[in-house]
Amino acid sequence: MPEGDTVWQAARRLHVALAGNVLTRSDLRVPQYATADLTGRAVLDVTPRGKHLLTRIEGGLTLHSHLRMDGSWKVYEPGRRWSGGPAHQIRAILGTPDRTAVGYRLPVLELLRTTDEARAVGHLGPDLLGPDWDPGKALENLLRAPDRALGEALLDQRNLAGIGNVYKSELCFLLGATPWLPVGALPTDRAAQLPVLAKKLLEFNRDRPARVTTGRRDQHLFVYGRAPRPCLRCGTPIRSANQGGGARERPTYWCPRCQTGPTPPSGGRRTAPGNRPTRYESPTPDRRRH
Repeated sequence: MPEGDTVWQAARRLHVALAGNVLTRSDLRVPQYATADLTGRAVLDVTPRGKHLLTRIEGGLTLHSHLRMDGSWKVYEPGRRWSGGPAHQIRAILGTPDRTAVGYRLPVLELLRTTDEARAVGHLGPDLLGPDWDPGKALENLLRAPDRALGEALLDQRNLAGIGNVYKSELCFLLGATPWLPVGALPTDRAAQLPVLAKKLLEFNRDRPARVTTGRRDQHLFVYGRAPRPCLRCGTPIRSANQGGGARERPTYWCPRCQTGPTPPSGGRRTAPGNRPTRYESPTPDRRRH
């Protein structure tokens, strides 16, 4: 699942493959840009911004993409079989003589002026892996809506950019709070620790092929995807429930003993991996978060 660390890795792969090279192939398979031709232009850099990718191209252009839940960029050498999915899932192809970058299942793909990048990413909060990171500002953003559920506030990219559903559940566990605890009810010391811990986790994982929050080799995650297996700390079965409503609904995991705070009315389920968790909607209104 793409989050700030994996998007950072994707940006690095694309930058190494494309930056400084002239495009010899360009194919944007979305109706609005089907006739756009970027061949003959050099790729200047590929920069991650939260969970967004900005591919800057000679002539003042930026190709903006977002991976959402299952999008990906793959890089191939000449002659290598493309294996990122069926051809009809390809949304973008950027090729140089030595490498070809192929974007699969990209729900967001737009070509804009580099000077207009703020239109795509200007709403984002401080980037956990970016040069603009400001833990104080991130915490201020989170506390601006003190009645909002912690899990939903963490997913709102306007508060801080880079956290996805896995880190949401893992951070709540490490803070000892359920994802339904109102942000304002988080003890002051743990609230101050939140942005520092979030950055530490993403930085630790940005160079790793497998995401690890436990520091263990045998079990990489504390709670995410682990219901109904026992908690690694106390042995209590991990529970799961969906948080959010409609398109915002996300599976959420927590330990009922290690984490304090509100839980879904049903108490969640001890669901086996792959089963659909109980749905629970926070009473707090959501805001645009991507």
